[in-house]
Amino acid sequence: MAIIGCKIDELRVDGDLETLKRDLELYAALGIEAVEIPVHGLDAVKNGALDRRRLDKVKRILQSFAFKYSVHAPNPLNLMDRDAHQLHLSVFRATLEFAMEIWAGVVVYHAGRFIPEETFSINDIPKPSPAEKKSLLKIEHHTLTRLAEEFPYILICVENARPYLFHSPYCYAEKLDSLKDMVVKINRPNLKIALDTGHLFMAANFYRFNAVEAVRQIKNHIAHTHVHDNFGGSIYHSEKTQTHQIPFGRGDAHMPVGWGEIPFAEILDTFIHSYRGMLMMELRNRYFAHIEESRINLLEIVQSVKDEVASQAI
Repeated sequence: MAIIGCKIDELRVDGDLETLKRDLELYAALGIEAVEIPVHGLDAVKNGALDRRRLDKVKRILQSFAFKYSVHAPNPLNLMDRDAHQLHLSVFRATLEFAMEIWAGVVVYHAGRFIPEETFSINDIPKPSPAEKKSLLKIEHHTLTRLAEEFPYILICVENARPYLFHSPYCYAEKLDSLKDMVVKINRPNLKIALDTGHLFMAANFYRFNAVEAVRQIKNHIAHTHVHDNFGGSIYHSEKTQTHQIPFGRGDAHMPVGWGEIPFAEILDTFIHSYRGMLMMELRNRYFAHIEESRINLLEIVQSVKDEVASQAI
């Protein structure tokens, strides 16, 4: 059975280590086995450097629990950033150092964006040309290779991206085949894919490809999985309020498993039988009270997939 975990919500904790501790205590009581730690939610990295005093406080809390840990790099981290590449590289290194310090084997990184989400609202920024995109892909390739070699004991997992109305394609990893190409070309044992089921489902609807078949094509490269539900509808970048999006089935909802329309059983069936990674639930803070429900639903889906295989073998 795959290890089922849950993320610590960076906005919920927002630097408050007492909230971190309380949430970990709840996760332990619920039977959660693994936890994804957002380094950016703990103020452990500041201006590109690891804050050692803060790190010591975080370590004391984390070491009092028996969870397996993964780490999520700061969301704005972008190795394709053209204005402050060295700073982004420093943030990535500090994140990897943080992971080593807390004995986390996995660090999740949002794939580089040709057009950073933070700039979507700036109308006079020109879209990159094909030549510029090619150059940025080379930078991403070179930098990820370098980091994978510097930190051989950390599994760097590059996460697939969700699409946006109007601005897509803003990221090469909106499509799994492009993300696979990057991982295959880098060809390092500790550089793999973090499959985000919510982003996948949105991209499949947006680009009109088969989500299950797309996962089948990358199954040997998946080392970490983010699990959350939605209805597959894409949004404009300016649409931020979940209460306005949910009635229309739109947005990267990060709902509990079973609340949306993602075909989890079919997706998991493509890779779960040989999978050794975590199934990390990534729910928004507004669904915090439903973590246990989501865990039970996910457990039932995983068990049903395994039972189906067992019945076919009889």
